[in-house]
Order: sequence, then structure tokens, then C-alpha cells
Amino acid sequence: MKLATQSIERFLDRPDPGIAAVLIYGPDSGLVRERALRVIRVVAGAEDDPFRVARLGAATLRDDPARLADEMSALSMTGGRRVVRLTDGADGLARLIEELLKGSPGPALLVVEAGEVPAKSALRKLFESSPAAAALACYPEEGDELRRFIAAELRRHRLTAAPDALGHLSDILGADRAATRSELEKLALYMGDAKERRVELDDVIASTGESAAIALDDVAFAMAGGDLPGLDNSLDRNLAGGAEPASVLRTAARHLMRLHQVRSQMDVGASRESAVAALRPGVFWKRRDQFLRQINRWPAPSLADALGRLLDAEVACKRTASPGEAICRQALFDIARLRA
Repeated sequence: MKLATQSIERFLDRPDPGIAAVLIYGPDSGLVRERALRVIRVVAGAEDDPFRVARLGAATLRDDPARLADEMSALSMTGGRRVVRLTDGADGLARLIEELLKGSPGPALLVVEAGEVPAKSALRKLFESSPAAAALACYPEEGDELRRFIAAELRRHRLTAAPDALGHLSDILGADRAATRSELEKLALYMGDAKERRVELDDVIASTGESAAIALDDVAFAMAGGDLPGLDNSLDRNLAGGAEPASVLRTAARHLMRLHQVRSQMDVGASRESAVAALRPGVFWKRRDQFLRQINRWPAPSLADALGRLLDAEVACKRTASPGEAICRQALFDIARLRA
């Protein structure tokens, strides 16, 4: 059966004893692993109990297909239900698991972890259609759902976040649950034992190491906005601080690519707001108005032309004995003058 989103938490807290196998899949590999371990702990008590948890790989089952049925039928020496964990689920295992479910699967619970599998996948179809199996999708969190998760994690560390700090965290996190947790752990460590347990935007920028990236963004936004004095100042500051010309050009190109992505979607009928909302990572809220103005000023063909100039400049910078800073400066100012 296919578990609906609202049923997932209930299943994770108390897996249905009538379910013999569960497929946990999706593009968020951190969330896939986290939910798999959560099910294993509920059923077996711990993920590393050698008497109640058996870990198998696809290669093992290719060499010894009977091993799956043997592990599913084995009884725990210490009592309780066993778990068989398969961490690299793929379509090649669908027939073997189907035969297991059609027969007598045994008392253990099979937990299969997989990456992003299409709806037509044989493995996914099997788990969604079998009454003895469950399929559970893991997609990256976003929007209010992501903000709630971040706020809950911060509360676990006895922290709260200012609205702009929470908004920025939700812009830069969420693609992978494990990476999100790791960044929030770093933030908690950065905050230390401070009496003020409120996370501010500057704390987020400092703990996630974004200061250098934001300084490079100053160059990119000044260039795309046609701000010649601002470009001159920010470029001098970054180059004096040790930024490589190729890195400066790459950051500027990334900014133009994001503008191009939004313009291209708008040109085929998408609204500006929905196209900007789809960007990952999201636009830093302090830059949002500036970003929106630049979208209006740059048609897609001009962005494509400017991107070509930056890529040519980056290649030129990497040539031996090339005047990298001069090439970088010339390319950026040429593009800025187009919008000045």
C-alpha cells in the first residue's frame, strides 16, 4: 500500500504488525536513512542489535537469493521481532521480494531503502500494490513544513530564531535531512552557552560560513544591476581579500544562470513569483527586491550572451601567465555597462 503523507508519522511511531515489508525511498537520502532507522528502532529496539537486525546488500542476494527468505524466517534469540535491512533497493530485487510476499514471508520486517524511483518502477509498484507491504516517499521539505522542522530542531537545543534568521535557514537548508540536521548542530555549537538563546541572521551567516559567499554576491548583484561604483568597490574588496578571479567570475555566472532560469520560466507562462519560489537555494531575503528588479531588466537572450562572456573570461583566466584580475574586471564591467 502507498502511505499518504498524513499517515507516515503514525506508521513510523507504530508500524503495522501486518506489514511484512516497507520501502522507504526518495531523493532526500538523509530522510530515507533517518526514517529507516526510526522504524528499525521501534521494531528491534536498536539499529545495531546483531540478534534482531540483519543487514543485506543487493550483491549478497544476487549471489544467494535464498538468503532473504532465511533471514526473514529466522527467530530472534533474545525475543521480539527481527528486522532485515536492505540498503540498496532496486528494480532487480522486485521479483525476489514479490516471491517472498506471495509465500510465507516469515515473522521479520523487511526494510528496504532506495533512492528516487519513478512511479513505473517495478519495486515501487510492488510495494504500493501489495497488502503486505508499504511504500513511504521521502521528498525534501520546503516552505512552512521546513520552517517548522528547523524551529523544532532549534528548540531541541533550547534556541529560538529571529524571523529573518529562520527565513534564511529555510532558504539554504532542506535539500537533505541529514545535511540540515548537521548545519543546525553546527549552529547550536556556534551559539554555545550564550545567555541570549535567540539566533540572529548574523549568527546563521557566521555559522554556515556564508560570509565569503555573500561578499562575492555583492559583485554579482552590482554587475547585474549595472551599479558601476558598487561593482568597483566590491570587486576591489574581494580581490584584495584573496578571492580568485575565476571564483569571482563563477559566482557572477551562477547569479546570471538563476536570473536566466526565472526569465525562461516566465517566458513560457510561469508567474515571476512562482519561478523565483522554485529556485534552490532560495533568494536571500535581503536581496529579494534587488533580484526581482534585475529579472525585469534582463531579457533571456541578453542573459545568455552575458553568460557566454563570463565563461570565456573564466577560461582565459585559467591560462598560464594570464592577467586574471584584468580579464575578470573587464568582463564584469562590460556586462554591467549593458544594464547601466
